[in-house]
Amino acid sequence: MAASQLCSKLFQKSCAISEATSKQSATILFLHGLGDTGHGWCQLIGEIKQPYMSLICPTAPVMPVTLNSGMRMPSWFDLYSLDKEGRQDEEGIRAAAKNVHDAIEEIEKGGTPTNRILLGGFSQGGSLAAFAGLTYPKPLAGLLLLSCWVPLHDSLMNESNDVNKVIPILQCHGDSDMMVKYLYGQKSAELLSSLNPSNHTFKTYNGLGHSSDPREMRDIEVWLGKLLPPVGGAM
Repeated sequence: MAASQLCSKLFQKSCAISEATSKQSATILFLHGLGDTGHGWCQLIGEIKQPYMSLICPTAPVMPVTLNSGMRMPSWFDLYSLDKEGRQDEEGIRAAAKNVHDAIEEIEKGGTPTNRILLGGFSQGGSLAAFAGLTYPKPLAGLLLLSCWVPLHDSLMNESNDVNKVIPILQCHGDSDMMVKYLYGQKSAELLSSLNPSNHTFKTYNGLGHSSDPREMRDIEVWLGKLLPPVGGAM
């Protein structure tokens, strides 16, 4: 099933897509950050993905966000604080993770096996990708986690699924990030490394704030090519 068909079936809100330009054999599901949409990330990742990869970048539902004085904006779940020990929207995180699991199931039904599905995200979207990916019951291709933190970390230690504890994880963070502090990324990396000591990579980008840059995109491009090589050598 084409990514455009899956988008219309899976997500009520707008969904940016970049279809495979050759025979499709892998799918990337990427989740944006708070207040954003999927379109910018679709353009960025669309430029570095391989031709046989389809890319789906949904936009989160609009909801009031406590952290931003109740303003309504695209958000995967409510945010009360960016303090790593602050109150978390556990109910919202779990509901959003269930939606991601349902989306992966539909992508699988559309013809992509779960071990050829990469789940990723930036900031709040990366946090949701981490929780949803590590609690998903079937093996995924990997997790791409950008400028984010691991939510519900105490629960995740007990709830993470064995099949996804060992999948490749690329975690990237700028050391000048003032929104999701670099320290939070480091602490999350420690947790992920304790769960997955052999397949977790944490990359630091000097001078990078809460954003992405060409250095990070180049690293992701190389990692994607190794993680999801073409099936049967066909491009």
